[in-house]
Amino acid sequence: MRFDDALARLVTDLLDTVRVPGRAGLAASQIGSSLAVFAYNVDDQLGYVINPRVTELTGSQEGPEACLSVPGVSATRQRAAAATVEGVDLGQRPVRVTGTGELARCLQHETDHLRGELFIDRLGPAARGAVMRKIADLA
Repeated sequence: MRFDDALARLVTDLLDTVRVPGRAGLAASQIGSSLAVFAYNVDDQLGYVINPRVTELTGSQEGPEACLSVPGVSATRQRAAAATVEGVDLGQRPVRVTGTGELARCLQHETDHLRGELFIDRLGPAARGAVMRKIADLA
């Protein structure tokens, strides 16, 4: 990855987007970029991580999840209760973000996006079927 003005503009765009109320996170892949970067804005914690990797997951939580990539749809999803993601910032300095609750959910959700996974991909059969019917109804 090139750490240049184009990457800085992408990070700015991601941060501007998550500042909009109701948006907890956004991965570059959701806006057509193949670069591994996401931004988050949860519980007054605003930031971004370049080349993120999940380094620690502990506990378990179940809660509602939604996504800008699947508008109008939400489902209850099992996630780790605490998550740590490590990567770098625009200056290529190490970044480590640890969160619990909603921030943990967001860190996992956005990192999944960068691996090509949507939150609905790992739902159980009944929940996934309900989501797919909802998507069909919205179309």
